[in-house]
Amino acid sequence: MAKATRAAAAWRTYREVSKPGSPGLMTRVRAMPRMVGAVMRGRYAGMGRSKLALLGLGVVYIVSPVDVLPDFLMLIGVADDFGVFLWLMGSLLGESGRYVQHERAVIQARLDQV
Repeated sequence: MAKATRAAAAWRTYREVSKPGSPGLMTRVRAMPRMVGAVMRGRYAGMGRSKLALLGLGVVYIVSPVDVLPDFLMLIGVADDFGVFLWLMGSLLGESGRYVQHERAVIQARLDQV
């Protein structure tokens, strides 16, 4: 991923998180474990298990000592990890924001039934 593309993705994520009425950063972070559980139990159709698996592979890639581009290649080796990190954070924050909105809609629907 090119440097400009990573920067644009980071900027889009920041704008989405800071948009008025949108779930804030910490709300999204706290929702991530609930989202993963809901996807695994089949209670959230907004994200499939395959995308969850892809996000998990991103986490494994970042923490794994084995890299496509080894870190000893200085900037190039660190850049691939950073690119995966930016993609992972953008994806997780975006998905968790949609999940929080889904949770709010479910709660509102329950309240409307009462």
